[in-house]
Amino acid sequence: MTIRVLVADDQVLVRTGFRLVLDAAPDIEVIAEAADGEAAVRLARQLRPDVTLMDIRMPEVDGLRATELLAGPSVAHPLRVVVVTTYDADENVYAALLGGASGFLLKDAGPRLLVDAVRAAAGGEAMVSPSVTVRLLARFTEKARRRAQGTPGLLTDRESDVVLAVARGRTNAEIADDLRVSLSTVKTHLASVQRKLELRNRTEVAVWAWQRGLLG
Repeated sequence: MTIRVLVADDQVLVRTGFRLVLDAAPDIEVIAEAADGEAAVRLARQLRPDVTLMDIRMPEVDGLRATELLAGPSVAHPLRVVVVTTYDADENVYAALLGGASGFLLKDAGPRLLVDAVRAAAGGEAMVSPSVTVRLLARFTEKARRRAQGTPGLLTDRESDVVLAVARGRTNAEIADDLRVSLSTVKTHLASVQRKLELRNRTEVAVWAWQRGLLG
């Protein structure tokens, strides 16, 4: 099955570069481009792409608001959005995750990570640029960690193991291998976690874990 992608960025060269990389993958097709956030929201709602790559700084509607409109908590049928940014210390990326983004990448992450991020998002997982995962989330959840209350007894030990692995950026397959369980078991635990915590995807699970200081 071909993964349909919408690329939203106000720079023509960036859009062209992403298209060239993604269209070269046998299972990915760029179906549309948007030069501003308003167009991105309109086209995404119209075309329902499997994944939208969303720049943060764009005219008309910025990428944070566009992401929230497409994938935020109030969206009945959210789309999968991967936020793309230039700066690895940009707090807007963290805000995007809270706004529903499935993950984020740096623009200089390279062709392989770009393709991997699209495939991960399409498969319901999240790809985060490895160089910024720990530093960025730790930096912008420090205050939340101190304020957040735990949820003792809510999760089973195995569900907690899955939450920690997700927060560390492990894929379902890697978690299954680490815990010596089947892939379907991991998916069952993750679905149970999301139901108990009222979270919609694995990115929100990771943010939840960081906010409670479970990794620190």
